Amino acid sequence: MKKLCAILALLIVFALGAIAYTNIKLGGIIGKISPADAAASVSLVAGTDTLKAQLNQGVFTFTNLKEGVYTVWIRANAPYKDATIEKVAVKDSATTDLGEIKLLQ
Repeated sequence: MKKLCAILALLIVFALGAIAYTNIKLGGIIGKISPADAAASVSLVAGTDTLKAQLNQGVFTFTNLKEGVYTVWIRANAPYKDATIEKVAVKDSATTDLGEIKLLQ
């Protein structure tokens, strides 16, 4: 009887652990830089952490982001100017679309 109780307790602990990890839902950020060849890189800053995204014809995507507020930093090629987009909110399971970002000369 004691073994059965111990096994049931272990199963409950594993089930609760599995449920806890399935509730973590991640979001993302997408955007498009115009003109497409104006940007050298796109970075995402949250506190002291920095992520970089690949640029594909001006389009960038950040995925698997925890809910929070981020800053997007775009490093431009000359003669364009760098751009910063602050306070970009990411919600659970949602992708925040920044739309078209036009870099100025």
